[in-house]
Amino acid sequence: MRTHDAWLIDLDGTLYQPKPMKWAMAGELLLFGFRAVPVLRQFRSQHEQLRSEDAQYEPSPYEEQIRRTAQLAQVTSAQVQQIVDDWMFKRPCKWLPRFRREPLLDEIKAFRDEGGRTALVSDYPAQMKLAAMGVASLFDRVIANGEPGGPKRMKPSPEGLLLAAASLKAEPKRCLVIGDRMDADGAAAAKAGMEFRLVR
Repeated sequence: MRTHDAWLIDLDGTLYQPKPMKWAMAGELLLFGFRAVPVLRQFRSQHEQLRSEDAQYEPSPYEEQIRRTAQLAQVTSAQVQQIVDDWMFKRPCKWLPRFRREPLLDEIKAFRDEGGRTALVSDYPAQMKLAAMGVASLFDRVIANGEPGGPKRMKPSPEGLLLAAASLKAEPKRCLVIGDRMDADGAAAAKAGMEFRLVR
């Protein structure tokens, strides 16, 4: 008998190994993207700032992150969007298949084969990366910041997890959250009344 009806799974740093990905992208930035570095640093800084604020943003926290980055970096939102699309989504896609966490992906498949339901819950847009990794079919639902139906609050808010559980018709107490950050995924799981498993 299954302990959980649904697994709610983070993407970045959870479905793939983050260290080799960071090294691969750092090398690429050094060679081809040094001009993008200040904007990317500011963008990541604003991600953590928004996370700490635990507030609701319209139309999404992702778009608020872009807006704030543009203001602080003194560039347009369109320029920030172009840099982020290129360096955080398009370019990483060629590396993602190499760094997949295969044992975890096998576990997810086995859970689904047993009748379990799954959702991907991410604080960044997720569809492009899931497609690049070839794992989109492992998830019944995708709840991602910056995509249609995504949450208005970032982890550690439980909003995304609760949206995912509701979409899967699973009670929170019957959900397992899998992620790589105690301060984000783990804290959100605790607030949602869900069990948490840390991926290292």
